[in-house]
Amino acid sequence: MSRLADLLPDLGRRTLVMGILNATPDSFSDGGRWAALDAGLAHARDMIGQGADLIDVGGESTRPGHTPVAAEDEIARVRPLIERLAAETKTPISIDTFKAKTAEAAFAAGATILNDVWGLTRDPDLARVAAEHRAPVILMHNRDEADGALDVIADQLAFFRRSIDLALAAGIAEDDVVLDPGVGFGKTPEQDLAALARLDELKILGRPILLGTSRKRIVGRILDLPPAERLNGTLATNVVGAWLGADILRVHDVRAHVEATRVTDALLRSRP
Repeated sequence: MSRLADLLPDLGRRTLVMGILNATPDSFSDGGRWAALDAGLAHARDMIGQGADLIDVGGESTRPGHTPVAAEDEIARVRPLIERLAAETKTPISIDTFKAKTAEAAFAAGATILNDVWGLTRDPDLARVAAEHRAPVILMHNRDEADGALDVIADQLAFFRRSIDLALAAGIAEDDVVLDPGVGFGKTPEQDLAALARLDELKILGRPILLGTSRKRIVGRILDLPPAERLNGTLATNVVGAWLGADILRVHDVRAHVEATRVTDALLRSRP
């Protein structure tokens, strides 16, 4: 059995829900609400109680225009939270980082999965660190700048093949790789929509897919609403995503998505 299957035994059997825990003061969505240790722990417990299958902990905002954070500061934000959380729950914890030093500290604290918004392409040591800790990896598609002339799916497929090669070369098993289309990252608004509408085309790579649209501009642009008011639109994108093959949904609002995925999965199982 792969490490990923061991950590997430229901993966591929139903749509899983990943709860977002931002230990940052400048998150686009919650604006530092969970940055304090006690607040972050309480929120993680709430999400687990609502049915989250895993918790994604991040110490650096990746919103447009964010201020870069040094690895030492990122570690100071996430390590105490991961240590405390790992000591009290068996729910898997992923570390949302593209820095090897942060990942090393997070794995030592109890995180078991790497979630990298740059798909192992930013820090040359990151794949090695993940492999040494037998950590499954979530590889997200990203670009420094959007290019509206590109076919977004073709670009994603090329990017993922490079990222998977980096993972395999470092000793990460292919069965421990998850792909994220990177909605909201390095794409035009039209490409964001296409990345979701054509999500099923990524299944050709044979890997599970994680989808992250929660409260993002793909919803905000359509509804003209601020992040805190985008739950209904987010649910629409994620139901469509699950129907098109998303295996994991990365979300802020766990209970709503647990209920929505139960209905969606029941409908999917009823198909001939």
